[in-house]
Amino acid sequence: MIPRIRPHPPTPLHGVGPSLSRWERGAVVAILLAALSACASQVDAGVSQDTGAPGFLWGLWHGFVFPFAWIGSLFDPEIAVYAVPNRGGWYDFGFFLGITVLGGGSWFGSRSRK
Repeated sequence: MIPRIRPHPPTPLHGVGPSLSRWERGAVVAILLAALSACASQVDAGVSQDTGAPGFLWGLWHGFVFPFAWIGSLFDPEIAVYAVPNRGGWYDFGFFLGITVLGGGSWFGSRSRK
């Protein structure tokens, strides 16, 4: 038995040509977002190699206190939730860990379901 091949439904543009499936559209969007993110760069003034610049441990701390710093920043312009300049990638990694692990991000996803 030979399977029947179903044609794609017509596109709104003149009613001819194949249309993209939901999966194909998602793949195109993902590729376009990845290409767009390749254009991102960090401002040179935002990274400092000075000994006093915040590094991994300060990033961890700032990620942990982020919810409180964010609320404070709504009322006081002197409070910032992210240190600039910082040491770059290690500060960012500590900030990410502080928000997700210490800040409760992983706790909410690990609840047991009954």
